[in-house]
Amino acid sequence: MSASGEAIVRLEAVARTYPGSVAALRGVDLTVARGELMAIVGPSGSGKSTMLNLMGTLDKATSGRAVIDGFDVASLRDGALSALRARRIGFVFQHFHLSPGVSALDNVADGLLYTGMSLRDRRAAAEAALVAVGLGHRLGHKPHQLSGGEKQRTAIARAVARQPLLLLADEPTGALDSRSGETVMQLLLSLHEAGTAVVVITHDRALASRFDRQVSMLDGRIVADERSVST
Repeated sequence: MSASGEAIVRLEAVARTYPGSVAALRGVDLTVARGELMAIVGPSGSGKSTMLNLMGTLDKATSGRAVIDGFDVASLRDGALSALRARRIGFVFQHFHLSPGVSALDNVADGLLYTGMSLRDRRAAAEAALVAVGLGHRLGHKPHQLSGGEKQRTAIARAVARQPLLLLADEPTGALDSRSGETVMQLLLSLHEAGTAVVVITHDRALASRFDRQVSMLDGRIVADERSVST
């Protein structure tokens, strides 16, 4: 599966309405360039998570067009969507979503199930990813044996083990203390520097200011789209 083009994400007049006429997104236009570092900010209910889910092909637009790595999401069947996620997109969530009773190594390896890799190769890739995030000494530890910061680093390792073109993170530092949050932030910045497009949802304006681009949302619409000024 491959596609060409400079944009990794392109949303065109995208709307998402849920039962009961709840409009989560209202005609959003947004392009994310390959390798871009973007923060999406806004209050609860502004549409941030819905937009992230559309970027990650976890949801489909009610109207408009969502194109991910050159592929029109609406035209893809479930198998092709799963393949697109497995080969192109990594996810990091605020509450980790690690499987209890499963080692850090296998939590990361299980994230590669749909890539077609053998178990041996999945575990090798998982170990390399955990070493890269500073958890080489925690491979056999289960989630209840890890600190909050270590759980989030495990979740990041799971996301990056597949070497995604696009990493989507929903409040990745929201459940962490400031020191652990800074460690996670540095990992995200290093991924961006290595060429991955990183899109992070946050309510923290100070955190967002560290990103190259800040997109602000309110009531399902983009109300500001600003870029940091290099000095």
